[in-house]
Amino acid sequence: MLSEYILDKLSAYYKVSEFPTLHSMIEDWSHKRPLLGLRILDSTPVFRNTLLKYSALLAGGAKLDIGISDDISRDDSVVDFLQSQGIRIVTPQEANETYDIVMDCGAIFSSTVSRYGYVELTRSGVPKYEQLGVKVFAADSGVIKRIETILGTGEGYFRAMAELGYTDWRGARLTIFGSGKVGSGIILQAHHLGANITVVTDPPTLCQNYRKMCNHVVDYRDTEAVIEALSKSNAVVTATGLSSVIERYVNADFFSDKNILLANMGVEDEYGESISSDMILNHKSALNFMLEEPTHLKYIDATMSLHNLGALWLFEHSDCSGVILPPSDMEQQLLDITREFGEIGDDLKEILDNNI
Repeated sequence: MLSEYILDKLSAYYKVSEFPTLHSMIEDWSHKRPLLGLRILDSTPVFRNTLLKYSALLAGGAKLDIGISDDISRDDSVVDFLQSQGIRIVTPQEANETYDIVMDCGAIFSSTVSRYGYVELTRSGVPKYEQLGVKVFAADSGVIKRIETILGTGEGYFRAMAELGYTDWRGARLTIFGSGKVGSGIILQAHHLGANITVVTDPPTLCQNYRKMCNHVVDYRDTEAVIEALSKSNAVVTATGLSSVIERYVNADFFSDKNILLANMGVEDEYGESISSDMILNHKSALNFMLEEPTHLKYIDATMSLHNLGALWLFEHSDCSGVILPPSDMEQQLLDITREFGEIGDDLKEILDNNI
């Protein structure tokens, strides 16, 4: 069975303690088969660790297609592997049939018809589904996604910078735009690495614990202060989730005579069309997606399990409508498994128990 083959193939790369919730799901669903016969389209970014997410869906009996798009980063070698195993790969233009459930990322497949609804992986994709007035399970809206975005994505930014040769952050002036989950994760990692941190945000929204880690907090409405922060930066990273943020303050000429490392960690082009992609690391795509594993499995395991559980929830609750938030008991079960069997118990304590 393909699910078992994937699990066996990836045992050379991952320990079970790196994916405790998916491992539990694979074991449980291989016996219960709760998705038997359901046609499911999953457009999660395709990387090696995503194969374990697919393994769980296949173990549950799903008839699985994988969605890809030029707007979503992927590892083409993994796509080739899936095709070699008989998994159908589709683009938004090709996904013109009806699925039982569409598991989306950034609402890329929002025009694909789904009988039971949609499971959206990102916060930015939910408004599109709200506009369409369809049922969507918002996997980004609960506690679980904080593990991925605060711990995993923040670590991914610095891991990508290290691969590019930038490893010493002691005293380096880092300006971070945004203090949501991704921005907070970068603040946390930058603090551990000894960087001089400036965050551009709406100050009242910045958690007090993070504020203590920052050297400077700049109100995004204070244009003069933002420009001054940019001019003093050794590195700038955007994590607002909004498009064209940087060009509201400066244009491309501002950076032309400065040696500033520019990066984006959001889905959107947060620099703007007037600032060339050649000036931004990884050509404006989220910097961690230049890595073979953009987010380490141990940080994304519970998120992928929650995304899968969202599909089952929609199937079992066909009478619901609108935006569905992850049920607290569902998330608690994943947290309990992660704490008991995973490698990141102490990290969870830092971001959850201490409200960071």
